[in-house]
Amino acid sequence: MDEHFSIETEQHMEKSLAALRRELANIRTGRANPAVIEHLTVDYYGAPTPLQQLANIAAPDPRQLLVQPYDRSALGNIEKAIRSSDFGFNPTNDGSSIRIVIPQLTEERRRDFVRLVHKRVEEAKVAVRNVRRDANETLKKQRKDKELSEDEEKRALEQLQKLTDRAIRDAESIGQVKEAEIMEI
Repeated sequence: MDEHFSIETEQHMEKSLAALRRELANIRTGRANPAVIEHLTVDYYGAPTPLQQLANIAAPDPRQLLVQPYDRSALGNIEKAIRSSDFGFNPTNDGSSIRIVIPQLTEERRRDFVRLVHKRVEEAKVAVRNVRRDANETLKKQRKDKELSEDEEKRALEQLQKLTDRAIRDAESIGQVKEAEIMEI
């Protein structure tokens, strides 16, 4: 398999895994994690702006998030965006920062989140398999156009399968780590 082709295929698979990591970072666990709210959109002077661009978000302890806006005039809009999000947080505004106490997850809610993790992992696996399918089609076309010998095609397909297997194992591993975080009390 052409080295460039192999690297490009591997990069596409890695992009699928990076998207999975981003998706899973947005699923909350019982522990405070700034990544959960940093992508919330806040109305800032009429423009929808991600919270991470408007404020410093920290987790001073495992059950609390602290949001400190760079511009105090945005405080009300940040609080409103957090309240209206589907996280179910009840932020408290002290005039200069916002504190969010992370409620303990119920067993049922944990199971819902675990199901969501499984769904996201499956979506990532499908994306990886789609990359493999596209690469397979490219290899078959190259073989048909006599750009590759039968042996080269066979070696390339084996290498592609190894890449795919590794990416799927990585996706499952990422999912298992997130699942353990969610189920941890």
